[in-house]
Amino acid sequence: MKRIIIFMLVILGTFIYSWGQNSKVTEGNSSKLAVIWTSSDPEVAEKVCFMYAQNAKKQGWFEDVVLIIWGPSIKLLAENDDLKADITKILEMGIPVEASLSCAQLYGVGPDLTDLDIDLKPIGVPLTGYIKEGWKILTF
Repeated sequence: MKRIIIFMLVILGTFIYSWGQNSKVTEGNSSKLAVIWTSSDPEVAEKVCFMYAQNAKKQGWFEDVVLIIWGPSIKLLAENDDLKADITKILEMGIPVEASLSCAQLYGVGPDLTDLDIDLKPIGVPLTGYIKEGWKILTF
């Protein structure tokens, strides 16, 4: 399993590097990205999901980037101080972070997330809006 994750990270890193060399936001392209983080694996969060969301914003690959936390990732975030620090950096970059209110309630971690200034809300309606507005959706 570890080899598969490393292989995926190498491929993603190569893709991110080569794409970043030749792609900036251009007219006619969707310049909005919703990154959905559902995985309970901290390595996926740190080395793939967060890295891509930050670079998508920093490198100008997308004009608007939002990070959506949904499912088991909510519980992981509430229990992991390193991931909390990463989320703080993401928020400081100007990337909005939204999380499923229902999942936060199911896992009993709502206060942990609101302490981080994460926008807790029912996520189905906003996500549906992003899809209907033509946002690109990337799920980890």
